[in-house]
Amino acid sequence: MTPENVLLAGIVGSTAYGLAGPGSDVDRLGVFAAPTVAFHGLHQPVESVVSTHPDVTLHEARKYCSLALGGNPTVSELMWLPQELYETRTPLGDELIAIRSSFLSSKRIRDAYLGYATQQFRKLESRGDGSFSSETRHRTAKHARHLLRLCWQGYTAYTTGVIHIRLEEPQRFLDFGERVAGGDVDAARTMLADYEAKFDATPGVLPASPDERVAEDWLLRVRAAFLPQRS
Repeated sequence: MTPENVLLAGIVGSTAYGLAGPGSDVDRLGVFAAPTVAFHGLHQPVESVVSTHPDVTLHEARKYCSLALGGNPTVSELMWLPQELYETRTPLGDELIAIRSSFLSSKRIRDAYLGYATQQFRKLESRGDGSFSSETRHRTAKHARHLLRLCWQGYTAYTTGVIHIRLEEPQRFLDFGERVAGGDVDAARTMLADYEAKFDATPGVLPASPDERVAEDWLLRVRAAFLPQRS
């Protein structure tokens, strides 16, 4: 991996949402381009590069597009970050930001965000009534606030066509996390059910399917840019 391969990268996760506290990890996400000729050999190029300390995840352009077209919340947020959180921006990265709306679709946003939210709920539901260690309580609070965050972000994207990354009232999400971690799991169950009902009752503003043609055109420009230069 070289800096020339990275098309777009920035700080995501709790720092981006405004939910980070003392000791929170700083998560970074990016998209890179493998050399185009690498796709013609015996072995396909690596699709993702993941490291810890620091926490960095980089997806190859094709995999990134595939995940984003599926509505993946974690991957999608890279295209919607506040400007100050981008650490690498190239012309092709700027093009990706410019076409970000074409990756959105009503069903995939609903399914992906509620799916991730349900995963968070199952994690905290298995932990009981709050009578556990401080470390477990901390993890439960984290899962609960991200449960609310996923529901809110998904429904907002579904009804406005915009993925809002920075939360306007982060304290509301922090308070919700502490409430659930204190033993009020029913609050999380009720909140999740309410959002499911809201999705069902609202037609939304997004198209039924993402515009794969736009993503394909961008990916082909990436491949053209990373062909060997003729002498």
